[in-house]
Amino acid sequence: MSLLVIELIPKRLELVHDLVPNATLIAGLINPKNSNAGRNLTALQEATQAKGVQIHISEASTDSELETAFADLASLKAGTLIVGADPFFNARRNQIVALAARYSLPAIYEWREFVDVGGLISYGPSLTGVYRQIGTYVGRVLNGEKPADLPVVQPTLFDLVVNLNTAKTLGLTVPQLILARASEVIE
Repeated sequence: MSLLVIELIPKRLELVHDLVPNATLIAGLINPKNSNAGRNLTALQEATQAKGVQIHISEASTDSELETAFADLASLKAGTLIVGADPFFNARRNQIVALAARYSLPAIYEWREFVDVGGLISYGPSLTGVYRQIGTYVGRVLNGEKPADLPVVQPTLFDLVVNLNTAKTLGLTVPQLILARASEVIE
């Protein structure tokens, strides 16, 4: 199963740029200890270059580095933040969302759980859909198919979740196009 972690970075950039169209400096937060850090970095650089905006990459793999990264982004006056998909970040979603709020930094995340705790917006695979696909594969294996013969599958359902309370706090108006495409809008 592929979760399309890196492949969705351009879409996340597009969405957050639509929310804050005047942002000229986009920040990316990645964990340098993640095995996909290099690929995440390349994808962020390519996406921002194609969009014609500047990118600043902040790295964090500890709690104190998260604090420092957000303080640095505030001093750079980053317009938006794309938080990379990473288990370390997922485990610290409350801290990351609180830091984004403290520094009034509009951020987009991969997983809806960030938005559930006050994050602005997320776009990524629907975990419910992914679990269904995995269940189908388990059933196929239990019915005698060899795992090595099964193709790699990709998610078919994606969640776009927007928190209007956070948008209001940040002084942002969410475009109707984003609201119309959202899987869920938190008010």
